[in-house]
Amino acid sequence: MLNKQDFKDMGNRFHKLDEQRERLIIRSRELIRLSKQIIYSVHRDDFSNITGIIKKIESVKKEVDGIVKKNPKLLTVGAYKVGIGEYVEALLYFHFVKNNKIPTHKQLKVSTENYLFGLCDLTGELVRKAVFLAGKGKNKEVTGIKNLVDEIYGEVLKFDARENELRRKIDSIKYDLKKLEDLVLDLKLKGRK
Repeated sequence: MLNKQDFKDMGNRFHKLDEQRERLIIRSRELIRLSKQIIYSVHRDDFSNITGIIKKIESVKKEVDGIVKKNPKLLTVGAYKVGIGEYVEALLYFHFVKNNKIPTHKQLKVSTENYLFGLCDLTGELVRKAVFLAGKGKNKEVTGIKNLVDEIYGEVLKFDARENELRRKIDSIKYDLKKLEDLVLDLKLKGRK
C-alpha cells in the first residue's frame, strides 16, 4: 500500500534539513558572539583587533547566507534572525563611531526586515555611547546622537510594521529617544548653572 522508498526519501530530506538547521543555529550563535565582541571593542575605543573580527564575522555571515540560500525554509529560524540582527547592529555601530556613517541594507547585504531589526537595536548602543560622551563633557556629540536616533525613529515609523517583534523594537526606539532627550535637556540645564 505505502511506497516505502518514498518514505525513505522523505526521511532523508527531513534529516538533511534538520542537519542544515542545526548548522545554521551553531553558526548564527557565532555571529552573535562576534557581534558582541565588535560592540564591546567599539564601546572601549579599542579598534586594534576589530579588523580581524570583522573579517571573521563576514566569513560566518557568508556561510549562514549560503545555508539559507540552499534552503529558504530556514530563513525563519529564530537563531538566524537574531544572529543577522546582531550582525547589522554591530556593523552599524562600528561604522557610526569610526566613520560617522550608517551603512545601508544593500551595503550590508541583508534583507529589509533584518536591517530594521539591527537598526532598531542600534539605538540602545547609541544611548550608552551618549551617556559615556556626556560624562566626558562632549555635549555636542550627545546632541548629534540624539538627532540621529530621532531621525531613525522618524524613518522607521513610516513602515507599516505588522510583525509583533519589529513593532516592539520600533517602540523601544521611542524610549531610547526619550532617554536621550532627557539627557540633552539635563546637560543644557547643567550648562546654565
